[in-house]
Amino acid sequence: MDNGLWSMDSPAKAGFSFPAEWAPHTATWLSWPHKEASWPGKIEMIYRKYSEFIKELTAGELVRINVADKAMEAFAKEHLNAIGTDLSKVEFFEFPTNDAWCRDHGPAFLINPETKQKVIIDWGYNAWGDKYPPYDLDDVIPTKIAEHFGLPVYHPGIVMEGGSVDFNGNGTVLTTTACLLNKNRNPHLNQQQIEGYLLNYYGVEQVLWLGDGIIGDDTDGHIDDITRFVNEDTVVTVVEENKNDENHHILQENLQELKKMRLLNGKQLNIVELPMPDPVIYEDQRLPASYANFYIGNAAVVVPTFRCDKDYKALDILQQCFPDRKVIGIDSTDIIWGLGSFHCLSQQEPSV
Repeated sequence: MDNGLWSMDSPAKAGFSFPAEWAPHTATWLSWPHKEASWPGKIEMIYRKYSEFIKELTAGELVRINVADKAMEAFAKEHLNAIGTDLSKVEFFEFPTNDAWCRDHGPAFLINPETKQKVIIDWGYNAWGDKYPPYDLDDVIPTKIAEHFGLPVYHPGIVMEGGSVDFNGNGTVLTTTACLLNKNRNPHLNQQQIEGYLLNYYGVEQVLWLGDGIIGDDTDGHIDDITRFVNEDTVVTVVEENKNDENHHILQENLQELKKMRLLNGKQLNIVELPMPDPVIYEDQRLPASYANFYIGNAAVVVPTFRCDKDYKALDILQQCFPDRKVIGIDSTDIIWGLGSFHCLSQQEPSV
């Protein structure tokens, strides 16, 4: 917060925390894809599957979509109508964006369950270390949303992306050194200082650090491509069985680190191994295809699939992790050309 009583306290001190993704949502936020350079030569091919993602989410919650103008809204409605989406569950907001990756530029919503209040954290955003300028429109999205809904905003003043952190809803956040300690984000901060920001602004008590992310990930190792909480003490983590694959060693190292970790209550993590899909290569580029980039909605868990036999095994494993939700695979082979999938594209707004 910039003024008044709020500036006296961090969100954590004021009783706010970032809920787990499986906690009830009011809505899912998206930014409608429009940047041709993110899917060069292929953007028209992503809209069908992107619209299917939205349709599945509307079974359990509102979907709120940032668009540039009425023309983009009409274009979006055309695609959503074509597959029979319930548009009464879709709301559009004229908040222009540079790109579609709402997990990273969208608002981080925190709640205080005692006071039934909701606040937004507006972290700095620099397109993963200034890789894809301009990003000025993306950087102000959280505050625009906060102003629209009359919600208080905190401005930590450092760069942080939603895809770089994953929460168990009970005091623990999981992240990677490859991303958060990268000098292209916050070169003036050391690991201990960054932990301080995570504790104060996400309302957690413990930071668990993994190492590197998967090959092809242009975010410098986001956690949401490798390891995700599925309940308070269980993670799924991707492993590569092919010892000749360049992801094999990286993911084995992460698995060994997870085995050493302890939660706040002293418990070891329950670890569920998830296969990696067969390599997805397009125009000689290895893409960051991973089943870990699923999104947990109120009614469904939407999982990216990649037209390979391992799709079925991954869906089966995740269905066992989420017995109270329908686990749905949606082909992400074209979407992943943008170097992200359903989790990267979405940001949940929790219910209070």
